[in-house]
Amino acid sequence: MRSFIPLLAAVAAAGCSTPRTASEPSLAPRAAEAIDPRVPIPDVVPSGPVDPALASRLDALLAEVRGGLPAFEAREAEAARLAANAGPVSSEGWVAAQQALSRLVEQFGVTTRAAADIDALASSRLETNRWIRPADREAIAAAQSAAAAISEPQAAAIARIRDQLAR
Repeated sequence: MRSFIPLLAAVAAAGCSTPRTASEPSLAPRAAEAIDPRVPIPDVVPSGPVDPALASRLDALLAEVRGGLPAFEAREAEAARLAANAGPVSSEGWVAAQQALSRLVEQFGVTTRAAADIDALASSRLETNRWIRPADREAIAAAQSAAAAISEPQAAAIARIRDQLAR
């Protein structure tokens, strides 16, 4: 039994001293481990130029929105005048004011259609390219903002006249 223990120790020591093969990974630091993770990553993305085709399409859509503004203002004035003079519900004056309101909502469609087309430009670029270049995204956002600056007061005018006729 005593001779068995040294023999077992010799076999165990031989297992620890086997030569190293090339398939085992090195424990030396890797190149990626040398990078300090606390180093800030720049968040400024170079924007580059706006796609000329996109810019011209956005300009055309904004021209539609701005071009429909005089007609909307004229129809708004007519609808507001008729709503102020409208009689009780279902009277002749009330029906005329409702028809003027319908024409005003129809004209508002010019603005909302162009705003929807601006949104569609963004979504189609996301769908086809899986992203929007920063310059294009900024141009689309500016066009959306410009269309909203016109659309929101128009929606408020429609709501005001609708509320006036609902009394």
